[in-house]
Amino acid sequence: MTGGAVYLLLGLSLLLAIVLPQVTRRIALSPPMVLVGVGMLIGLLPLTDSISLEPQDHRDLVTHVTEFTVLVSLMGVGLAIDRTLDLRSWRSWRTWSPVWRLLLVTMPLTILGITLLGWWVAGLTPAVALLLGGTLSPTDPVLASDVQVGEPLTDDVGGGPDDEDRPEEDDDIRFALTAEAGLNDGLAFPFVHLGLLAVAGGLGVGDVGAWLGWYVAGKIVVGVGIGLLAGWLLGRQAFRARADTLRLADHGEPLLALAALLAAYGAAELLHGYGFLAVFACAMRLRASAHGHSYQRAMHAVVDRLERLMTLLVLLVLGMAMTQGLLRHLDWRGVVLALALVLVVRPVTGYVGLRVLARDERRAGGLDHGEMAAVAFFGVRGVGSLFYLAYAASHEHLPDEPWLWSTVAFTVIVSVLLHGVTATPAMARLDARRGSSSG
Repeated sequence: MTGGAVYLLLGLSLLLAIVLPQVTRRIALSPPMVLVGVGMLIGLLPLTDSISLEPQDHRDLVTHVTEFTVLVSLMGVGLAIDRTLDLRSWRSWRTWSPVWRLLLVTMPLTILGITLLGWWVAGLTPAVALLLGGTLSPTDPVLASDVQVGEPLTDDVGGGPDDEDRPEEDDDIRFALTAEAGLNDGLAFPFVHLGLLAVAGGLGVGDVGAWLGWYVAGKIVVGVGIGLLAGWLLGRQAFRARADTLRLADHGEPLLALAALLAAYGAAELLHGYGFLAVFACAMRLRASAHGHSYQRAMHAVVDRLERLMTLLVLLVLGMAMTQGLLRHLDWRGVVLALALVLVVRPVTGYVGLRVLARDERRAGGLDHGEMAAVAFFGVRGVGSLFYLAYAASHEHLPDEPWLWSTVAFTVIVSVLLHGVTATPAMARLDARRGSSSG
């Protein structure tokens, strides 16, 4: 493919990505669905015949591109969430009730369910099945925009501090799905590491103890701690610096968000913490520094545009790879596993996690039965799963790697199609019901 053809295709694709959100806003067709379809059409062109799109040939490239895409989305999610989490307030923790349930109950049960399916149905070794469970566990609402929160509310467009009563602008469904994705993209790492340890040579009692002490507790604490510190320092500098020239919020320079992303992630990785958690924690703390300031919207706008570009690139290449043989190793086992995850495992485990000892639906953080069902169903699989598989494949030799790539890619496509078609009507119905009940 010539350089001119590449630029032409990228330009037309970017134009399409700009127009799609407006065109598809009121119909059951999501931009990711269209972008994957466009990628498939591009992959059929003879211009792409000389390009290898086998992920095994580009593990490092796939790892870094998907890694950066996830990082940008995490920064955007952290800046967009309007519900502040005050670590010193039990009342504030309780307003995040659906998120903790999805992380502490639904996520481990999902990993267990996928592991058992991979072992008993697909015939994988327990180690590879566990690795697949960790790979497919994170959710990604970026690929279904109707189920994520929008841009941050600030003083110039409404919003205000949290209280125990549910604010009208605070949507518990979108909040729960968005915050879940912001945290489980990092919390999947311990389980991926556990799978890698098992693939590398089995797990003894000492290995499990080390995993619990360092990969679960230590790296999480380091990542979150660095993120909170970075967000606090950058927030003070941006909003409260004594020198006017250093108070970036007054100058409206939104690239601070990108600087914060890179600094938090780099520091966490250098200290061997979880960088994904550091970026999300940094974004949350930066937002809390001046919750209602209009500068928050400016930072989010920059990250949102970069996220669109990176998602465009990933989805186009994913679509191209599909018509270039990415799914050639897919068999009935992969189809069953993908459909079971999207249609059974996630909805059931999600509902169980939200339903047991549920918080009062009249309070912030409480969901009624319909809202629980929606949150349980819309566990979108996406770029995070592609990253974790690429990361694992670049660190250990994986048995059945081609089959794993086909299965994970097929799962992402199924999720993009199913959740993309159902998100708009489902959320419109829930919004209408919420409006009628409040009116």
